[in-house]
Amino acid sequence: MAISEENAKLSRKIAKVFDDVRTSNAIHTRKLKELAALRSSSPPAEFCAAFCEALTPLFNFQRRTTSAERIIKFASVFACSRGGKGNSGDGFLEKFLNFLLVAAAAANRTPRFRACQIVSEIIMRLPDDAEVSSGLWDEVIECMELRVCDKVPSVRTFAVRALARFINDSENDILDFFLDKLPFEQNGDVRKIIVLSLPPSSATLLTIIDCTLDVSESVRKAAYFVLASKFPLQSLSIKFRANILQRGLADRSTAVAKECLRMMKDEWLEKCCNGDPIELLKYLDVETYESVGESVMTNLLKAGLVKLQDGQTLRKFFKSNGNSAEAGPCDHSIELMEAEVALFWRMVTKHLHMEAHKKGTDAAMAKGMESAVYAEEASDSNDLLDNILPATISEYVELVNAHITAGTNHRFVSRQLLLLGIMLDFSDPSNRKVAGEFVQDLLHIVLDHELDYNGNEVVIGDCFNLGGEKHWANAVAELTKKVHTAKGEFEEVVLTVVEEVARSCRERTADCKQWLHCLALVALLFENTSSFRHMEGRPIEPNEILHSLLLPGAKHSNLDVQRASIRCLGLFGLLQRKPSEDIVKQLRCSFIKGPPTVTIIASRALLDLAVWHGPHEMDKAMNCNLSKMSSTPVEFCSGSEDVDIELLDLLYAGLEHDWADFVDIDENRSIEDILGEGLAKILLLSNKFPGSLASEHHLLLAKLISLYFSSENEELQRLKQCLSVFFEHYPSLSANHKKCLSKAFMPVIRSLWPGINGNVAGSNMMVSNMRKRAMQASRFMLQMMQVPLFAKETTKPDDNISENPDTETDSLPDFESGEEGLAIRIAIEVASFNRKKTSAEKSYVAALCKTLVLLQFRVSEQMVIKLMQRILNRVSVAVAAEKDLTKELRQMSERLQAIDSCPDEKLSPEQTNLILGKLGLEINFDVDEITEVPPTPAPQSTRQNRSRRRRAKDEESSSSDEEVSPTSVVPTTPVVTNSRSQRASKTIALSRMTAKTTVTIDEDDDEDDDDDDVDSDVTSDDDS
Repeated sequence: MAISEENAKLSRKIAKVFDDVRTSNAIHTRKLKELAALRSSSPPAEFCAAFCEALTPLFNFQRRTTSAERIIKFASVFACSRGGKGNSGDGFLEKFLNFLLVAAAAANRTPRFRACQIVSEIIMRLPDDAEVSSGLWDEVIECMELRVCDKVPSVRTFAVRALARFINDSENDILDFFLDKLPFEQNGDVRKIIVLSLPPSSATLLTIIDCTLDVSESVRKAAYFVLASKFPLQSLSIKFRANILQRGLADRSTAVAKECLRMMKDEWLEKCCNGDPIELLKYLDVETYESVGESVMTNLLKAGLVKLQDGQTLRKFFKSNGNSAEAGPCDHSIELMEAEVALFWRMVTKHLHMEAHKKGTDAAMAKGMESAVYAEEASDSNDLLDNILPATISEYVELVNAHITAGTNHRFVSRQLLLLGIMLDFSDPSNRKVAGEFVQDLLHIVLDHELDYNGNEVVIGDCFNLGGEKHWANAVAELTKKVHTAKGEFEEVVLTVVEEVARSCRERTADCKQWLHCLALVALLFENTSSFRHMEGRPIEPNEILHSLLLPGAKHSNLDVQRASIRCLGLFGLLQRKPSEDIVKQLRCSFIKGPPTVTIIASRALLDLAVWHGPHEMDKAMNCNLSKMSSTPVEFCSGSEDVDIELLDLLYAGLEHDWADFVDIDENRSIEDILGEGLAKILLLSNKFPGSLASEHHLLLAKLISLYFSSENEELQRLKQCLSVFFEHYPSLSANHKKCLSKAFMPVIRSLWPGINGNVAGSNMMVSNMRKRAMQASRFMLQMMQVPLFAKETTKPDDNISENPDTETDSLPDFESGEEGLAIRIAIEVASFNRKKTSAEKSYVAALCKTLVLLQFRVSEQMVIKLMQRILNRVSVAVAAEKDLTKELRQMSERLQAIDSCPDEKLSPEQTNLILGKLGLEINFDVDEITEVPPTPAPQSTRQNRSRRRRAKDEESSSSDEEVSPTSVVPTTPVVTNSRSQRASKTIALSRMTAKTTVTIDEDDDEDDDDDDVDSDVTSDDDS
């Protein structure tokens, strides 16, 4: 008893200490000394037992309050502290850890959480010279590894934190354990702790960089913190540096973007580059990652981290050749600048130009002293800009020409200087004349080439744009428009050069390079003009360009000339009010008979024109009667002539064709990518095309959904990403879209389900995966059907009726575009199968029924409800072997009966045919079945037959109630129940009459007797 009293007294003293330290952190040091003295004066075993007993109430306290956190911190610090005599502190630590390991394995989540929390605190605070047995550490590591897999995220978090200190230990595989767990961890806080605990190494670098794309903001921020603190700039490859900055500076979260900017400023710019932005750009290879360099400079300039030194200007690149004061302007040489320097000055001048314009606008809008301040700031920016730029336009032209002459290695610098010229002032006539001559020289520069092994000339670049590069062509166009700002002046200048270059092409004496140069100029003109009106009366007019350059170029023997010509034909068609017959026929011909390199350009042009003008206008431009898709497939890349089918059918045939994984070299996109994305745009904008017929749209939509859920086309990731955005918006825009989606449901499921419609199945694993994808597609389309329409679709005024006959005008969508129409389609599909089905058909029908029972009917669609009740009879017969499905179908039938406002009314054959005609479906009903009330899947029990008198009495009482209250609707309930019994008898009779199973004579006699009983009851009930 004395020992127990001493232990209880010791425990109360320790509990008193815990009660004191939970109020404030200020007394922790004094209480640590007090508790350490108490430990020194007490037996080790008794003190540890009392300490654990005093701490035990905390393990039942789940909330993370400030007082609880103070107690945990105090207990952890005390456990890590040394005893006053010998190694008593380490002995206490081992006993305390054993106690915590037991708590960490508890069934309750709160003890596990508190134990892992205290263990992690102890391990993080424990000094390196602490003497703890290896076996105990092995037990701790093993326990924490188990808790990393705990179902509670907070437990996993502290378990990872506890293991983080052992991650560099070569005797365990904690690092590999973390790397394996990170991709599958669902909680953001746990992923964050794992990322923060990863050491710097080649094995962890790629994982941390991948975490910069994590869905959690805290994880992305932690990834940039780890990259900044553990990975020096020199240890990262150029690609990794560019990816890190590109993701971080453009992150949607402001906190993540600030963390990335802090990393770039404090760690990379200040520590590794001594504050020099040009030095930082050299680490990024701006020639390859130009957009990253622009983003870096933009953020540095906004943050005010770019400080220009005295004498730091573009004029320092002009080196004088003599000391004479009378030296002319040409008595100097040009020092070629590096790519990073050129980008630096372009971004600096652009920033100063924008700041001056912004401050000048603010000064014009403000008044008084505020206006004067803004005007002064704008003047300072303009003065600084004037000091940086070349003194004259002639010097600027000389600087650019020097870099152009230096060759292709300085093409990047030349382009930066061209873009820098936009900040110059060309208002003076003499300056504009000098710049105009320079622009003429730029437009006359031909494509570069090199010789292959056979001595043939190979054009360098994309063969589409001026200079063989899209960015170079844009820079030339921007400078040209800056110099020639008057209306129509830009078109006149470019057309003058086109007329000069096109002479040899029209005379058929031009070689391949001259053709490509001429077509590049035409493309430059078409991309930077808005109308053909600005080209009228010029040296060469649009029609002349079309018939003398573009159409002959599309038939050229050189494939590059064909591709460039077809691209220009597409741009020409975009500028037309209506597509011309020559352009449409040539594009269709190139799409069908051309090689894949030509087909991919023609497909882009056709899709762009179809989206711009509409598929109907493209078909009208053919000036002939076009038919629908025939059974004969279109033969692509075989030199065959154009086929007389509509454009959408032609594009659909191209999507169905096997292109042998051909990919465009320039943009790394396949033909399926381009066709799928273009057709998705056409479907999305289908209501914008007056007169466009949507009869085949559901086939296009079905094909896109099949591609989206196909696992065989892993290279179509770009298309799948595009389709994910398309499917998000498509069903909400229009009820016609939902109608198209309803029609596409069954073709999609048939194309995806193994063993249906000739689909190849394969192994059991393959069949299982195919069925899972089909079910995913089914649920996905069901979700799209249930998405509500946008408000503008349901609140359309009557006086704003679209010219498109397919555009709906009702305030609410009809059953064709609702879930009712989809339910009818699924039910008729299920009812079309016989009793004897293959295993694939059984699974197919069962899957359809699982989707069918999820669909809801609106009370307003009474005729559709009656038709659905009738079809459900056959559906239940088709899945009679599936008890669960039969039960769900019975429940669905009961729901339909509950919302059937007039169960006595029968659906006439005309009404049935009207509904089926709108859906484009057919189903044969027996005469008796049509005239009867829709059946339910399950027959009624005989107990209900014995209660007919009671129901008759209820009817009489209800009818008497009706006389008192005419608005009562109670009498409908017995009528529904009575009709269910009648329908049940008909169901049994029809199913047995059509059954093909062989039975004995006795069984038939018994069943006939039962049927007669039921029929007699129903007949007597009706007669009465």
